[in-house]
Order: sequence, then C-alpha cells, then structure tokens
Amino acid sequence: MGMAYPKYLTWVNRGKLITIMLASVMIGTGMTLEKQDFIDVFKTQKQTNSTTGSSSYTIIPAGLACQYGIMPLASYLVGTALLLNSHPTLGKHLFLGLALVGCSPGGTASNLVSLIAGADVALSVILTTASTILASLVTPLLATTLVGSSVAVSGLALCAATTRVVLLPVIVGMALNKYSPNLAKMLSRFTPFASVLLVSLICGGVVAQNAPAVLGIASSGAGGAVSSKVLLTKIITSVLLLHTLGFLVGYIAPKFGFKYTEKQSRTISIETGMQNSALAVVLARSIANADPIASLPGALSATAHSCLGSILAAYWHFMDGRRLKKEEERGAEGEEIEGTGGSYEI
Repeated sequence: MGMAYPKYLTWVNRGKLITIMLASVMIGTGMTLEKQDFIDVFKTQKQTNSTTGSSSYTIIPAGLACQYGIMPLASYLVGTALLLNSHPTLGKHLFLGLALVGCSPGGTASNLVSLIAGADVALSVILTTASTILASLVTPLLATTLVGSSVAVSGLALCAATTRVVLLPVIVGMALNKYSPNLAKMLSRFTPFASVLLVSLICGGVVAQNAPAVLGIASSGAGGAVSSKVLLTKIITSVLLLHTLGFLVGYIAPKFGFKYTEKQSRTISIETGMQNSALAVVLARSIANADPIASLPGALSATAHSCLGSILAAYWHFMDGRRLKKEEERGAEGEEIEGTGGSYEI
C-alpha cells in the first residue's frame, strides 16, 4: 500500500510520530516484563542438559553472540556486495539502512514464531529482552563500526536515540506493570494488536515516503542509467538474503557448533533472523546527514523477516507432526506384534 498508494500513509512521517509509535510499542513490551525476567537472564545457576552437556549458563551469551555477531556481519557482507555501489548517491545510505537492521536487537514477533515452531518460548523471551536492553550500547557501536567512513554517523547520537525509543519506554512499561498491575493487565489485552498495527504503519509510512524517490530514479553514472526496478530488486534481495542468512547460520552455529538441543537451536535461529526493524527505521531517521531512503531497508525488513520466520516455523511444525505420526505408527505396529505373539502362545 505504501508503494502503490503513498498519499494515504505519508501522514505517518509528520514530526516525531514514528518515534512516538515505536516508543509506544516498547512500553507495551515493558508491561509484559518483571524484575524476575532480568534475574533469569543473569542467573548463574548451571543446569546441565543430560543429553548434550550444554547449560543455561552458556546458552544466553551464545544466543546473544549469534544475534549481535551473525546479523551485523551478514549485513556488512550483503550490503557491500549489493547496495554500497548500487547507486552513485543513494547506495551508501541504503548500505547504512541495511547495517542498522543487522545491528538491531531481536523483534518481539520472534516469541510468537518460537511458539509455532515448537522452540523454547521462555528462552526466546529472555533473549529478546536481553538483546533489547543491550541495544542501547551495542547497536550504535556495531553500526558505526560497520558503516565506517561510508556515512558519517555519531555513535553518541545513535546511543541517545536508542535509549529514548527502547530503554526508557521499556522502563516506563515495567514501572506501570509494577505499580499499576491492574491497568497494565487491562492494557496488555490490546497491546499485541496495537503493536502490529503501529509497526505496520511505521513501515508503510517509510515506504510511502520513499516511493517517489525509488520509482523515479534514473541517474547517470559510470555504468549508465540506474533504473528504479533494478535498484528496488537489489534492496529487496539484500533484505531477504540478510534474514535468510540469519535464520540459517543462527541454526547451524548452536546446533553443530555449540551442540545445543533442537529446541534451543530453533530458538536462537528465530531470534537471530528476526530483528526489531522498526528500531532500524527510527535510528536511520535520527541520523542528521542520512538520506530518508536509509530507512527503507528497515521498513522492508519487517515484512521480510515476518514472512520468512512464519514459513520456517510452519516447516518445523509440519516436520514435528510428521515425526510424531511416524512414532505413533511404530508404537501401533509394536502393539500389533505383541498381540500376535500372544495369540500364538495361547
């Protein structure tokens, strides 16, 4: 809708409306958190898994390492290959936008996807919470390191922006949950739908803002004209490839590298592949010398990781059902054999 009918969504870009929308989403997230959640994140009690030898003491740092290691590196590689030189003037800003997506914390939708995928939902919530809190420091540091001299980015400005739209709203939500639990409980009934609506408006508004620029591009450079179709294809391909690498490597690393269980590996895969894309949008808009198109990868990312995550979750859910069915069939065959043997004994 933002690309086809931009006039209906351009109002989202007025003033600080997008920042307010994301802050509202994060307040809703904070209302679901309690002090005990953070104790769970930093607890040091080691619970060894009898099958793999892995422990809850190491899985949280490992999950965060995948989140803030795999995605930033993937965004740098994909962005350098497909976006940085894709356009004479806009390429570096698109590269910045993709890097911000890669350096963002896990998205709250990952918790629902983990449930559908048969992953560890409790671990998903803890990893999302931990990566969100760390984002105030880690996201600006990683983004400025990756972008380098391509676009002048102030690490302090990014840190301040992340604190305003993530950390402070989460603290407000937690305070509301602690001191007005009845109100928080009532509002929490509506926050999931409200969050989806607000994030959709944010992404639609960003796409609407950049639609005229993307669709009207025709610049002459050393390689000739850069068509809007070619550039848009590169942007979409970059975003899809980034999240695909996140899901794939985010599963392989914990499964075969750290030797975690299937459920734990699925959880880390989902947490790695699904980002807080709305934060990437807000951060891109907060950079003074960045072109508005820098927020486009973040806007497209929200749709991309939701679709890819849902497909992956559906696949795992299907495979679990298929495996369970086979186990039930084997059990039924075993009972039939025992019954047949018993009749011969009689």
